[in-house]
Formats: sequence, C-alpha cells, structure tokens
Amino acid sequence: MSRASAAPPMLLIHGLIGAFDVDAGLPRHAAPPLLGYGEHQATPPARISLPAQVEHLRAFIDTHFDGVAVDLVGHSVGGAVAMLLAQAYPQRVRRIVNVEGNFTLADAFWSASVARMSAGEAEAMLDGFRADPLGWLGGAVAEPRPHWRDTAARWLAWQPASTLRAMAASVVAATGAAGYQDTLRQVFARHPVYLLSGARSHAGWTVPDWAWRACAGRQALDGCGHLMMLERPEVFVAALRHCLGHDGN
Repeated sequence: MSRASAAPPMLLIHGLIGAFDVDAGLPRHAAPPLLGYGEHQATPPARISLPAQVEHLRAFIDTHFDGVAVDLVGHSVGGAVAMLLAQAYPQRVRRIVNVEGNFTLADAFWSASVARMSAGEAEAMLDGFRADPLGWLGGAVAEPRPHWRDTAARWLAWQPASTLRAMAASVVAATGAAGYQDTLRQVFARHPVYLLSGARSHAGWTVPDWAWRACAGRQALDGCGHLMMLERPEVFVAALRHCLGHDGN
C-alpha cells in the first residue's frame, strides 16, 4: 500500500479474474485480494459471495485506513462489489469510480456462463487459459504484447476455478435481484459516481440511462478495451486521478 501522498486513500477492487495492479504513479492506494484470490485462495467456495466480499473489504478499510472515508475503484465484477460496499457502509466511502462494472444481468453474461459450469468444466476452462495466457488476453485487448505474458499468467494463477464458479453464481444472483437497481440508485444519490470505460468496449456496457444522467462524470478511454489498466496504464491512472480530484497530488 502506498502512503506517500496526502490524497484520500484509494481502494482498488479487482474483477472476476486476476489482480488489480497498476504501477503508474497512483497516490495512496491498496489493491487487496478478495476472498478466494491471492493469499485467500484457500477460502472455501461456500464462503465466497459478493456480500462476503463487502464484509471482507469493510474489515480491510477499518484495519488500514483509520476510519478515513476511501475512494473506491471497482473494475468489472469489482464494480458491483464497490456499489454494494458503498450501499452497506456509506460513511466509509467518499467517491466511486465504476470501471465497466456490472449494472445489469446483461453485464454478467460471462459470469452466467461460468456459473452454469460443472467443477470439471471450470477447471478445464481455466487450464486452457493458463496454457495460453496471451490467447486469453486476446479476448479483451486488441494486440496482446509479448511482455504482457507474465502479467496474464500471474492473473490466471490468482484464483482457482472454484472461486470463479462461486463468484460467478453470486454475481448473477446479486445483479439479477429485484432490488439491485434500487441499491444502485441509492449509491448514486449518496456519493459521486464516475463511469469509466474503454472506447472499444464501451458499447457493450449496459449502463441504464438514469445512471448516465446521474453520474458525476464519464469518460471512454481511447485505444482501450475492458483491460484498460493493462493496455494504457498511464492514461487509466490519469483518468482516475482526475475523477477523484488527485490531479495535484
């Protein structure tokens, strides 16, 4: 965790696969692994859900940030976790940057597919990705670069297939719930929410019209898709700093 700056702390929340590591001059920030990921890979699948991740991150905030309200940056599934965290603990959140996070079940199309897989099918899928890390990246970036192979391999090793199945099922349950849109509206009413997307993937992000109107700011980053923090990290970080008022730090 970086503490060099006086900027409000920033909590980066990763998506369904991989870590959320950005090394391009972010101010004070942390990117802890969710339950089932990284150092928490041994977490039993029965204990892995979006509500459990909210409690996991709330405990992290309380332990590491001394009661200071944090800025949340949630990517993909992490965007849904960020919104649920802000709804459950609004006093612990200052601002939110939702980076192509799940707004509707349409955003969870891949999670829905994973949730339907058997344990063996999920293992085979992940093994296939791990056998060809750059091929896996090719589904999200225009031209995977050879030096990204190590990053992709590390991201693919960040979680077991059992975590993917548990998280995918919870994503479908949470974002498909009747009250999810009301939850999102409450968060927008309480906090500034910024919407950040990649120019290539923007059209596939099913943000409701009311959210576009209610957001504090929106930006689609040129030359990027869903993994914009990998493709153009400096541009991504500059957008975060602008959204969160860190430009001078």
